[in-house]
Amino acid sequence: MSSKKSSPYLIAEIGQAHEGSLGILYSYIDALAQTGVDGVKFQMHIAEAESSEYEPFRVKFSLEDGTRFEYWKRMGFTLEQWKGIKKHCEGLGLDFICSPFSNLAVDWLEEMGVEQYKIGSGEVNNFLLLEKIAQTGKPVILSSGMSSYIELDQTVAFLKERNVDFSILQCTTAYPTQPEQYGLNVIQELQKRYNVPIGFSDHSAKTATCIAATTLGASILEFHVVFDRQLFGPDSKSSLTIAETTDLVLAVRNISTALYNPIDKNNTEAFSSLKQIFEKSLAVNKDLPKNHILTFDDLESKKPKGFGIAASRFQEIIGKPLSKDLKQWDFLNEKDIFDNE
Repeated sequence: MSSKKSSPYLIAEIGQAHEGSLGILYSYIDALAQTGVDGVKFQMHIAEAESSEYEPFRVKFSLEDGTRFEYWKRMGFTLEQWKGIKKHCEGLGLDFICSPFSNLAVDWLEEMGVEQYKIGSGEVNNFLLLEKIAQTGKPVILSSGMSSYIELDQTVAFLKERNVDFSILQCTTAYPTQPEQYGLNVIQELQKRYNVPIGFSDHSAKTATCIAATTLGASILEFHVVFDRQLFGPDSKSSLTIAETTDLVLAVRNISTALYNPIDKNNTEAFSSLKQIFEKSLAVNKDLPKNHILTFDDLESKKPKGFGIAASRFQEIIGKPLSKDLKQWDFLNEKDIFDNE
């Protein structure tokens, strides 16, 4: 990622949550700028270039569009409007990221000066579109949602032949994705198989999923966002809210910091003062006379460390006689016992 700011790189996808409204879209950008994400992702749909009146609905959700083609037309913006969207993102410190669904969309994005491309799961084997993008020389983020390893192998070979810098996202095309469908195991499988940056594209509407992906080595996280999951739209139930996005960013940053700062469990120097306070010394729990043979039932452990024999050594003194009288709760030291060996 040429514009990568952090690890993991966090992409909040607005997708179709704007419902064709520039006002709503800009509101999403403004809200996401406050969450700490790195980039905002869009889908560039140019109906005439990518679809036709014969395209069926995945789910017949639209109340105002008779066909999927009509829906894409309503979701589209002009090139000039897209330029304004990109400018607004960058003015707020957000990377503009977009998935093209036609060669014409790539032409538009090139005119806009994008730095990378996102390939949706349904375009992984669209080699015409991939060839168009490869010719730009820009890096690619590839979602693998509907692809087998055989299909991914073919696409990876295609990109490598053209010297395209790419990363792959584990993704499950299910809305919302259920826990048994997350495929978190695939993150490390992809890392081993392709040796490129691997990320996770989430549709679970849960913050825990991307947090788990972070611990498994995902270097890119992508997730849908919506103001409220009860809003109308095809992705609402699969999205995080703005507040959840803020929580996710903080959690992921903290987890990432932890992963980049491994702890040496053998080095306890930082805890030396606390060990002195919390660890304990041996004491006797009753009045005991000189020459009494110490038993387990005579002993207690008391704070702080260093005022008596370490509690960890209790077995060493069982069976040994006292060298003097001790009062209840007195610390037990080496000088208080005879060495009967």
